Amino acid sequence: MTKLTCYRLGEDAPRLVAARSERAWMDATMQRFAYRCLPLTIANSMGWELLAPVGLTAIWNGGPDLGDLTVVSDDGSSAEGFAQSHFGHGILTFQTRYLFRTEPGTALWVRGAPNLPKDGIAALDGIVETDWLSFTFTMNWMFTRPGEVRFEREEPFCFITPVGYQALEGVVPEILPVEADPELKAAYEAYRTARLDFNKKLAAGDPETVKTGWQKWYMRGQTPSGETGNSRHVSKLRLAEPRNAATDSGAASENGA
Repeated sequence: MTKLTCYRLGEDAPRLVAARSERAWMDATMQRFAYRCLPLTIANSMGWELLAPVGLTAIWNGGPDLGDLTVVSDDGSSAEGFAQSHFGHGILTFQTRYLFRTEPGTALWVRGAPNLPKDGIAALDGIVETDWLSFTFTMNWMFTRPGEVRFEREEPFCFITPVGYQALEGVVPEILPVEADPELKAAYEAYRTARLDFNKKLAAGDPETVKTGWQKWYMRGQTPSGETGNSRHVSKLRLAEPRNAATDSGAASENGA
């Protein structure tokens, strides 16, 4: 089991929570059909979120200098110390206020919350070697055009996922024609035929097909023939909420544990 230790640098550190699978734009799709895409919902919750402790507005005039980007919190004060213009060129920098430590060979993939786009600004990804790091890192967003963006209080501004950052070095992708695996080719063709037939009936308004609505093979972790595709298939993911180890330890000591 991968261990992730989060050393908080003061009481003003942003709240760290398990990521949520829900998205407002997915809720707004007809019959919430976006949630039928299981890879989307699993990606949404594959990590932990850092939440903005205060709402703020960032404004960039398009210039390259530090002063060309200004940040003001909702109470009218400067958001300096949490969010500021640090690199110039329309890059908005957030302080995480944590020292993260992971096991040897494990880093943190630091990014914006998956599948949660913001108009006018884009999150910049980073892989941070937290298995040895003794100093902090920042979370950065780049304006895509001059303008104004909002980060609401409790909105995720940073998303962290532990990854084996050296694991890919030994991977050599191999490209083969699908005919190289006759069994896989047959399974794909069976899926393709069933899928095309289903869509054809759906477009024609076939009552039974319309009632079914959509094929749930991937959601159920099954092949079109009904066989189990993966005994460890994940259809719902909810990671553990961070626990206050210092508080828990103190409580245990008081109880004589």
